[in-house]
Amino acid sequence: MDIKIDPIQMHLLEEVSGLHEIPAGAYNIRANGKGIARNSSANIDIIPKDNGTGIDIKIKPGTKHESVHIPVVLSEAGLTEVVYNDFYIGEGADVTIVAGCGIHNGGKKNSQHDGIHRFYIGENARVRYVEKHYGSGEGTGERIMNPQTIVEIGKNGYMEMDTAQIKGVDSTKRLTKAKLAEGATFTVMERLMTHGKQYAESEFEVDLDGDDSGAHIVSRSVAKDSSSQIFISKIHGNAKCSGHSECDAIIVGDAKISAIPEITADCSDASLIHEAAIGKIAGEQIIKLMTLGLTEEEAEEQIINGFLK
Repeated sequence: MDIKIDPIQMHLLEEVSGLHEIPAGAYNIRANGKGIARNSSANIDIIPKDNGTGIDIKIKPGTKHESVHIPVVLSEAGLTEVVYNDFYIGEGADVTIVAGCGIHNGGKKNSQHDGIHRFYIGENARVRYVEKHYGSGEGTGERIMNPQTIVEIGKNGYMEMDTAQIKGVDSTKRLTKAKLAEGATFTVMERLMTHGKQYAESEFEVDLDGDDSGAHIVSRSVAKDSSSQIFISKIHGNAKCSGHSECDAIIVGDAKISAIPEITADCSDASLIHEAAIGKIAGEQIIKLMTLGLTEEEAEEQIINGFLK
């Protein structure tokens, strides 16, 4: 397929979704507020919304070992958009969904993408959802991303969410909400790094409504320079269930990090745990690596890279 895409947009696509070329299977690529490429497969339909504000992704029951790529890139300064993508995952399906947004801002005006993704996961279905956010450009305009992920998981359903924001995003508010039915499972691995004067807020709210449902949320973050981060986790145990949230953060320089846990049990058989640890890199770790020939800056970078993997 002949698609017009410039080198900056191609670089953004590589960063947020690992694409070096148009993928096989189902995909929807959005650039500067417009869809530039779309393809459905035999088991996965991608349907534009009538008002042009997003897409519906419908995955047939029993679909196995297929993937959907839906990256978004912005390379024009000053663009602001809100996109709604709804996912309907049929009973017994097992799929991978790769999303993400990349913004290159070389101008003076702010660029902003707010993506609202809503998942309706059928009984016994399994979803792996990968989402990465990335910013670049030497302009003075900010790169702003405010993703929302709204999840409803049916009986014995499963969703694994792997989300990362490692570079270049000036401001972000990340909201994730999930409701779990009987036997459903929701796991999250969040990786986040801020620097300069960047700000990042992550909020998770999980309702464990069904017996034997479970949630496991892990956030690993690094805040450098004078950046700031807030991690908010709310788990509501409304049945016989298990819930665990963990915030593990490293501070470098004059940064600030807050972890705000909230666990509420409305059932005597609910088992809920929250853990949080915030601190600087241990000096002995840096010294050990420096004895191997690394500079202090190189040692610090290696420790952080390993921590965020």
